[in-house]
Amino acid sequence: MTIHVPIRPNIYEKDFVLATDLDGTFLGGTAADREELYNWIEDNRATVGLIFVTGRHPEFIHEHCDTYGIPIPEYVIADVGTTIAQVFSPGVILPNAEFESPIAKAWQDKADPVQKLMQDIDGLTLQDTPFRHRLSYNISPEGFNVRDLESVRALGVDVLVSDNRFVDVLPEGVSKGPTLRRLIDSLGIAPHRVLAAGDTLNDMSMLTADDLFAVAVGGSEQALYDALPESPRIHRARGEGAAGILEAIAAFNLHPTPGSY
Repeated sequence: MTIHVPIRPNIYEKDFVLATDLDGTFLGGTAADREELYNWIEDNRATVGLIFVTGRHPEFIHEHCDTYGIPIPEYVIADVGTTIAQVFSPGVILPNAEFESPIAKAWQDKADPVQKLMQDIDGLTLQDTPFRHRLSYNISPEGFNVRDLESVRALGVDVLVSDNRFVDVLPEGVSKGPTLRRLIDSLGIAPHRVLAAGDTLNDMSMLTADDLFAVAVGGSEQALYDALPESPRIHRARGEGAAGILEAIAAFNLHPTPGSY
């Protein structure tokens, strides 16, 4: 019997927790900016916790951490908020059935009728990726009309269009923000110690989650900028990707950053 040991079991004790989207955010910016952020995280593991909140699936995260030297998180919220997984040594990512139970229940018996309706909508191609509690599609501009998605919403699911390139069909009421709040509440992490970072409309729910600090990094999707409310807890960064994350940590004084020690 394999016994899995959490890679860092005490995230709730950390002074600061970064909950970040990947593409365009944690993986965005220049190589120098990414190196600065990643080295800063590794140098401060005693006080900094890391949660990935992404539309990608856990296998993608595992491959990228192994291949590109990306810091390994303690937890992963994947598949646009429909997977909650913990990371175990040596980098094994396993879904947590207890945390996912409400998500699985909300998606029960939805996949087949959703996929049947989506097949009749022009301009959509099912993504070639594993699906558990959601379905995701690539948009082809020719022939796609967002109004065609209303019939899918009538099935009692949430349909999210982001970056004019992707359509995600999710269990009703489930997305990055609610799942992140469920996770940090379950782990006993105080919301005021968390920074949520993103760059597209599918990050909206976590950037506006109650009591969290948030940053829309430079170069974010214009639709996200347009939808974000004015709030002292939301920072619109000038720096792109990784640079925008460090900029927001310093702006909110959440943790000493490079140059502030």
